[in-house]
Amino acid sequence: MECNKDEAARAKEIAERKLTERDIAGAQRFALKAQNLFPGLDDLSQFLEVVNVYVAYEKKIHGEVDFYGFLSVDSSADDETISKRYRKLALALHPDKNQSVGADGAFKIICEAWSLLSDRIKKMMYGHRRAMAIRSMPMQGNQQEFRKFSMNPASARNSTDANFQPTRCLPSHQNLRHCGNLANYVR
Repeated sequence: MECNKDEAARAKEIAERKLTERDIAGAQRFALKAQNLFPGLDDLSQFLEVVNVYVAYEKKIHGEVDFYGFLSVDSSADDETISKRYRKLALALHPDKNQSVGADGAFKIICEAWSLLSDRIKKMMYGHRRAMAIRSMPMQGNQQEFRKFSMNPASARNSTDANFQPTRCLPSHQNLRHCGNLANYVR
């Protein structure tokens, strides 16, 4: 097992060098290799926390940083869950506690996430940008067929479904004075 420890130490050194060179994928690959070779290597778990934050920071959703992703919470998570996860990561990544290469940068990243997700207005604006980006993404396979059907009123009018009932649409403002009672159009 001692030979594995030496190999793991070399793999960790390479991972640290890759991280300083901003090769995040390479740093992750060598850090995981070091973990597989010798999981009990000194400070390896702290270094992996750092690398995981950088990996998550690089993953973008349509050009937008996924702040929920590197806090490892769902976008529908409540404020308490987000707060708990932030505190846990802040303790693990604080440069006073974590002497790993890149820990200070990872700590700044999670502070940025906390700054955004703890402020209701910033969080709401971020959620809106994120939702718009997701809506604008191209659909694949069955999703495209669903979109074609659901957005094409002609296909709904030509439906052979016996239970199909068209919905009434409100007339334009110019025609309202000619239509009489608006209540006839509202169900």
